[in-house]
Amino acid sequence: MNKRESLQCRVVFLFDVDNTLLDNDRVEADLHRHLIDEVGHTRAQEYWRIFEQLRVELGYADYLGALQRYRMKYPRDPHLLTVSHFLVSYPFAERLYPGAVKVIEHVKQWGMPVILSDGDVVFQPLKVARSGLADAVADRVLIYVHKEMELADVEQRYPADHYVMVDDKLRILAAVKKFWTARVTTIFVRQGHYAADPMILASNPAADLSLGGIGELPQSELVKPSRLTKLA
Repeated sequence: MNKRESLQCRVVFLFDVDNTLLDNDRVEADLHRHLIDEVGHTRAQEYWRIFEQLRVELGYADYLGALQRYRMKYPRDPHLLTVSHFLVSYPFAERLYPGAVKVIEHVKQWGMPVILSDGDVVFQPLKVARSGLADAVADRVLIYVHKEMELADVEQRYPADHYVMVDDKLRILAAVKKFWTARVTTIFVRQGHYAADPMILASNPAADLSLGGIGELPQSELVKPSRLTKLA
């Protein structure tokens, strides 16, 4: 095994999906517009009320589950089929942040990229597949209800001397740092509404590195080969 292959077995890059690699805020904005066009403003608001209620219950966003609950309230609404078709046929690849796939390709030089996401068992895997992200990481995709509580399982599936966690949520990065301590480099990507929330920013410790966008990652000194060789 040469030096590069050895390093690839020792460093694992863990990439979040929503608002880290993929602009999920734009996906939601598109769904907002589509719902209003199809069912009107009042019923669109009802869908989002159900959506938020379900998010609190489950701990993650469940777009299709919210649609099922909406259907229970409006069982004869003929527009439901168009909304479900919109969700399952959405062009997620068009919502990847600029350079997202190139970043994944870039880190393959010295580490193994893995998708580490939260979500339901149908829509979130569909999103990862249709966006092209599953192919980009050779189907190394992990989706949990609460990923920050499943790090022992992540480590068992992808053992490494050092991890690099890339996420738009400081809360997640703080939990990952607490679990792996010096064995992880946390990278905060300031994209999406969570990354701009002043209460979240004030109530969580800073990450090891903060980036304005995912496309800046290859230029960071924290993920250069010489640095990772010392950490691993």
